[in-house]
Amino acid sequence: MILAWILLLPLLGTLVPLLAANWRRSACALATAIPPAIALMLLLYHGSAVFAGETLRYTLGWIPLLGLDISIRLDGLAFLFSLLILGIGLLIILYARYYLSEQDSMPRFYAYLMLFMTAMMGIVLSNNVLQLWMFWELTSISSFLLISFWWHKSEARRGARMALAITGAGGLCLLAALLLLGQITGSYDLDVILASGAVIREHGWYPLVLVLFLLGCFTKSAQFPFHFWLPNAMAAPTPVSAYLHSATMVKAGIFLLARFYPAMAGTDLWFLLVSITGLTTLLVGAYLALFKHDLKGLLAYSTISHLGLITLLFGMGTDLAAVAGVFHIINHATFKASLFMAAGIIDHESGSRDMRKLNGLWHFMPITATLAMVAAAAMAGVPLLNGFLSKEMFFAETLHQHLLGSLSWIIPVLATIAAIFSVAYSMRFIHDVFFNGKPKGLTKTPHEPPRYMRMPVEVLVVLCILVGVAPGYVIGDLLQAASFSVLGGTVPEYSLAIWHGFNLPLLMSVVALAAGSLIYINRKHLFDFQNTLPGVDALTAFEQLMAALAKRCQQFYNWLDNGSLQRYMVFVLLAIIVLAGAPLLELDTLFGGRPELPVDAVNATGAAMLLISAFATVVFHRQRVVALLMISVVGLMVSIAFTRFSAPDLALTQLSVEVVTIILLMLALFFLPHKTPKQSSPTRVLRDIGLASMVGVVIGSISYAIMTRPFNTISDYFLANAKTGGGGTNVVNVILVDFRGFDTMGEIAVLGIAALGIFKLLTRIPVFKPSSDGEGRPWARERHPLLLATVAQSILPMALMVSVFIFFRGHNLPGGGFIAGLITAVAIILLYISQGVDWVKARMNIEYQRVVAIGLLIALLTGLASLLFNRPFLTSWFDYFKLPLFGEIELASAIAFDLGVYITVVGATLLILASLGKMTTSHRPTHQEPT
Repeated sequence: MILAWILLLPLLGTLVPLLAANWRRSACALATAIPPAIALMLLLYHGSAVFAGETLRYTLGWIPLLGLDISIRLDGLAFLFSLLILGIGLLIILYARYYLSEQDSMPRFYAYLMLFMTAMMGIVLSNNVLQLWMFWELTSISSFLLISFWWHKSEARRGARMALAITGAGGLCLLAALLLLGQITGSYDLDVILASGAVIREHGWYPLVLVLFLLGCFTKSAQFPFHFWLPNAMAAPTPVSAYLHSATMVKAGIFLLARFYPAMAGTDLWFLLVSITGLTTLLVGAYLALFKHDLKGLLAYSTISHLGLITLLFGMGTDLAAVAGVFHIINHATFKASLFMAAGIIDHESGSRDMRKLNGLWHFMPITATLAMVAAAAMAGVPLLNGFLSKEMFFAETLHQHLLGSLSWIIPVLATIAAIFSVAYSMRFIHDVFFNGKPKGLTKTPHEPPRYMRMPVEVLVVLCILVGVAPGYVIGDLLQAASFSVLGGTVPEYSLAIWHGFNLPLLMSVVALAAGSLIYINRKHLFDFQNTLPGVDALTAFEQLMAALAKRCQQFYNWLDNGSLQRYMVFVLLAIIVLAGAPLLELDTLFGGRPELPVDAVNATGAAMLLISAFATVVFHRQRVVALLMISVVGLMVSIAFTRFSAPDLALTQLSVEVVTIILLMLALFFLPHKTPKQSSPTRVLRDIGLASMVGVVIGSISYAIMTRPFNTISDYFLANAKTGGGGTNVVNVILVDFRGFDTMGEIAVLGIAALGIFKLLTRIPVFKPSSDGEGRPWARERHPLLLATVAQSILPMALMVSVFIFFRGHNLPGGGFIAGLITAVAIILLYISQGVDWVKARMNIEYQRVVAIGLLIALLTGLASLLFNRPFLTSWFDYFKLPLFGEIELASAIAFDLGVYITVVGATLLILASLGKMTTSHRPTHQEPT
């Protein structure tokens, strides 16, 4: 359960800043930091077990039959990412306290930040891949909120939309890949999938699964050609950039590459797609970073380059390359987060991020400059800093790969070129900002930030130094545990020593440092060359593409949705004919060999009446009242059919629904013409007759084929377990409130939502109220006949008594909350009809919206109560008790759930009917007034 709290605490932390909205800013920040700080302590508590090679798990059953469980898994890789997410997240909370201005909503920012932290923790801790995907999508949504935090800025809104579109599309690809993995392995459990690597790689779907999986990873981690969204997301506040775009969100795709490495890697296709994509991203990002004048723009492209480096390492397919990839994940998170925060300090204290203006800041903020220079040196791979060590491992692995056969020497050459540009843009960051003359055109004089705003940068820079000087002591165990999880077995021997002697990787580092310095010194020629190239605004191009796509979609929509109900029905019926009729062509005969039931006089009469009334409904459809009467006959005959075939519960439900439906339609017809003019041409009539006949043939054939074939029914299971498992002998009701209670919960929720929607639509709607019937005869002067009013008042108590009887006997005999609710609603609506809305309201002023809410709440609380006893949601309880006078009696929790159903049905039905009826009571026009 402690594992669950590691995930729950950041989620609860989402509410903390909202509750502390009126507190002082420092108090709000401190309160927000408490939940993730506790979660970090709980994580560290499990550190010894994780470092010992254990994998800790926690599972809470949800829907086991669908393979859906709330499952948490903590191993070395999850521990590493959780440490980064929580640790750097705490530093960001402190940093944002001083970065955000008084005009910014700190509670809203912290709430979004904690929501994103929860999403990232959910990704790294999930042991169910569908649960993982849910958190994956939550990162896209929460990052959209964070990137667009300054919603008043156009570039923030545009960048957020682009990020959401790209990562959201990748998320859909990832969902498809995970679903296919579940089909291949037979489970959505991550443990099973990781253990089924051989099965996955040998399956015929593997290429498709891999491509979809990599699309999800590459879009999230800004790999080429999807890299363009990340620089445009820099319009977010700098704390967002420091957190999302260096340590967490863009690392989510990298995390998946590492997490699924045992299952997906090891094939030529993996090596080709992952390594080539990583190498291309590494070079493109490193080259473009050099030419960016915006501080965050430079850091964004450098982030893209380093993410490409990590991706390339995982694509090489060797164990040591995977270890190097994990190592660089740690190093990049520390030096890049510190660089982003340093860039934010510079912007905050100087008013600009333009490196053409930011010159000579060493003289104004020497401490910040020193910290930023150390972090930039780590990014460049200077010795005695953490970036140097992982870069050395990277160089060494490029020399021991054979991805391109005899041309494999190209990869270490290109890796060295990327490192050269890395040194060049790092030097530009240092020299152009902190030296190179004096500031130009700044809006204010630069100065050092508040002490605690600089502290997060200091912590991360110290880590860069400590890891660079004593890597084995600082992160040796962490790297070993994370690498063990990635490789899914034995970790190869590797060395974290600072000095490995004079070797080729060291020579590559020296070449990178020297050549990078030369390129920066002679950058003018390179800048001139870059300026001759045509510029492409990725954001504008993306928006133009989206606008063109939206235009085409609108044109298609306008063609499809032309306002014709007949056309819609034609499309639907044609789809039914094609999809349902195609399988019939594969059958040799419709008859399945099962004996047919004999046709007696009762069945024949009922079927004939059903056919005649259905046919009469079509013939008289333009005379709406007559058509309504014919429809009511159809409903009545269906109820009789249910009774005939021993389905009394369905018969009672159908009859009750039929009465409510007829009343509803009668109220609606009051506002509509009593006759509909003939509008269909003979050609359209023939088309409709042919289409209806074809649908009838297809559906009739399917029905006959099914009913004449033997089949295995699930009824035996419910018959055998209704009494012992649900405590009732009425199997239908036990299914509704126990076995399929979740479905019933959803149905009454939909009913309540529909009722509320209808209520809102009918509120203050201007409706024409006719003063006469269809023949021109005025309505009777007596609006509420005495006989009808007397009968209605007499029926009401009897109907209520019947509904109570039906309700309480429903668990063992035909009845239940749904039928009882309809009976109660019909009795009360009869009172509305006979006495009028005003009369009833004066005596029974009930807000049916609240009735609906109360019913849903009762049903929900009944379901949640089972969780208190460590049982799945909506698990029912029953037992037998001996009561004085009554003797032995059964009590079941399902009665409370059924009560919620009853109240919801009553409230929803009356909300719809009473709302529609109210429109006839305000006044009686003497002539037909136009509205």
